[in-house]
Amino acid sequence: MEYVKKTMKEIVIFIDKVIERLRDDEVRAMIDTLVDAYKNGRKVLVMGAGRSGLVGRAFAMRLMHLGFNVYVLGETITPSIGENDVVVAISGSGRTQLIVTAAEAAKKVKAKIIAITSYIDSPLAKLADIVVEIPGRTKLAPDIDYFARQILGIHEPLAPLGTLFEDTAMVFLDGVTVELMHRLGKSEKDLRAKHANIEL
Repeated sequence: MEYVKKTMKEIVIFIDKVIERLRDDEVRAMIDTLVDAYKNGRKVLVMGAGRSGLVGRAFAMRLMHLGFNVYVLGETITPSIGENDVVVAISGSGRTQLIVTAAEAAKKVKAKIIAITSYIDSPLAKLADIVVEIPGRTKLAPDIDYFARQILGIHEPLAPLGTLFEDTAMVFLDGVTVELMHRLGKSEKDLRAKHANIEL
């Protein structure tokens, strides 16, 4: 039991520090782009690999509850995207090959790309129209992550690999969901109406 609460506290403290470092202009641009997609019936494609992909799926689920025309990369029912559709790409390193390649394809058809990453100079960030920087330890080599940790005043974290980025991205996207609820005039009742009613 020694590490359970200690790690939970570390994650909470880390997320609290990141909240203070979020750039309002980046977040506002992301929100505005998603609201525009909703109002104009454009498709939203969410993508991420590994645990970042699971975070993306959770966000896509909430967008569906809000009434967005939303899909997740890799699903068999995901349609093609086109000009002015929106791609939300989640990658702590910004170098995950699958996500970078998919973003390159989206760029070719003139979709708008929102990158959620820890590295604003990464290949994914350079492809994106909007970059939301979420600092956090990623699965990159420790010497690359050292600078991010120093900025936030933390030592080698207990949470392994990309946990800090993934958890922080999850909490951030939950915050985005609530902001979208208010911007779109949606209530919890509206979300519940779209919640799955056939469950095992």
